[in-house]
Amino acid sequence: MARLEYLYEFGWHSKGLIGVTEPRRISAITLADRVATERGELSGETVGVSIRFISKCNPDTTKIKYMTEGILLREMLADPLLTQYGVIMVDEAHERSVLTDTVLGLLKKIARKRPSLKIIISSATVDAELFQEFFNLKKRKDEKDSSIILTVEGRMYPYEVYYLEEPCPDYVKETVATVMKIHRNEQRGDILAFLTGQEEVLKALDLLREHKDASGKDDMLILPMYGTLPNQDQLKVFFSAPKGVRKIVLATNIAETSVTIPGIVYVIDCGFVKLNWYSADSTTNSLVVVPTSKAAAEQRAGRAGRIRSGKVYRLYTQEEWEKLPDHTPPEMRRTDLCSTVLFLKALGIDNILRFTFPSPPPAKNLLASLETLYALEALDADGSLTTPVGYFLAEMPFNAMLAKMLYKAGEMGCSEEILTIIAMLQVQSVFSKPVSGQASIRARIAKRNFEVAEGDLITLLNVYTAFADDRTKEFCGRNFLIYRNLKRAHEIKTQLCSMLERELNIPLLSCNGNVEIICRCIVSGFFPYAAYLHHSGVYKTVRGNTELAIHPTSCLYTEEQPQWVIFCELMHTTKLYMKDITVIKQEWLTELAPHYYHKITVRDRF
Repeated sequence: MARLEYLYEFGWHSKGLIGVTEPRRISAITLADRVATERGELSGETVGVSIRFISKCNPDTTKIKYMTEGILLREMLADPLLTQYGVIMVDEAHERSVLTDTVLGLLKKIARKRPSLKIIISSATVDAELFQEFFNLKKRKDEKDSSIILTVEGRMYPYEVYYLEEPCPDYVKETVATVMKIHRNEQRGDILAFLTGQEEVLKALDLLREHKDASGKDDMLILPMYGTLPNQDQLKVFFSAPKGVRKIVLATNIAETSVTIPGIVYVIDCGFVKLNWYSADSTTNSLVVVPTSKAAAEQRAGRAGRIRSGKVYRLYTQEEWEKLPDHTPPEMRRTDLCSTVLFLKALGIDNILRFTFPSPPPAKNLLASLETLYALEALDADGSLTTPVGYFLAEMPFNAMLAKMLYKAGEMGCSEEILTIIAMLQVQSVFSKPVSGQASIRARIAKRNFEVAEGDLITLLNVYTAFADDRTKEFCGRNFLIYRNLKRAHEIKTQLCSMLERELNIPLLSCNGNVEIICRCIVSGFFPYAAYLHHSGVYKTVRGNTELAIHPTSCLYTEEQPQWVIFCELMHTTKLYMKDITVIKQEWLTELAPHYYHKITVRDRF
């Protein structure tokens, strides 16, 4: 029986719903299904689940509700004291995402006004004392503690840990080699390999499929697992492989703690993780691949000891292990806070600098986010949400710059095209990247058929337009496109269209392929992320003069370098790379964002 059922059996649902937040969609879905199954029911009856764009809850029968943290935050906009809930459980709180820490901060405020609300914080690591102190609301020493720590021992089997004798130059190839070594030499048991992101997962997937094809055997079931993978594809990892077949799961850190994949005996840890990192000086977020922490490595290793004794292969030396940091810094201390500020402002919390978080963000990051929101015209000079822009941005389920771009699209008559671009950006790469020679060449030729001089976002628009005319796997196969990602983008666009028309009364308008209007609209949202080509041959941000380069996956990488560009994302590997780039005209910056760019800041930047 799951822990949550005990609360239900003891009648804790009698004073309101039992709500459980999860950091990821897949964990909310699988846990709701598991608890419902143990009750002999289907999900959506006593046990419900609610994630972005999908809700399986019955207002008459649902008593236990699993949801992502974002859903609970959205509910607070309509019901700030969460009066429909009697119990709130925050699961996997040790992950310390921005959403987790925002939920915890707000629950502390609610607890002061609703002492009857039961709050349970579930953490897999040693953060218990931090959370206990944070929620201890007693005002005098002689008062009773308002929070206590309970420890539940997990059932674990021992596992052996193996390190490399020498550092490896390519951990993706080393991961594939280790999978094959285990498959050929070790007894039965499934394999879970941790990589840093979707691109690496798909690269390893292609390499392993080549090994499988070359062997002529059908004895490996190779499955990817990452955050933007459609729910039905993520769920495949929870099913057992056929008899005589070994399941091999290639995953990002989504599989560290949120979910338990049955059958895992062998774990491969690449030793790295991809994190968001914010620079207050350039007001940009970048994705950085950094060494994992000891705590995260132990969580990964623990996946190997769930059903019997297992083995853990760390693709780094023991000396490197000793140098790893103990913990990953909480996301609140290293990421852009625009969405958090918007949400708290929408809740009526005016003084953000005094809001209590479990780990306070750096003041300079918070101030930089306030300045960005002021530039986006979401906040006025007093720091209050503007009407209608600020409230529109706060309502949107994506970042503030995308939301501003969508708001301006309504005025500029291109909301249909901008919605398409936003939906495509939610699913990451739609281009298949085969590893083998001939297939790789054909894939590159196929991609060029969609590419345009205006950049990556217009290229994505072209891909979606072609897919919308022929939404088949055959079309995607011929054009080396990833069907499941395009299908997901289509679903997201459909849901966003419905939300705009039904809830926000915004008409869907098309500019009928007028690319300049679309590019100008992109500038209206992403103008803080402008860069120019310096005479030294590198790009520099207009504000901050941060040196940048075009990412190799961009359609502009092999073309003549444009003078002025807007980017949506930065990734830091060997260089600081721009991704999702749009070519712009210099004068658009002062024309569309005169409050942010004065002519003096953008002239003679060559």
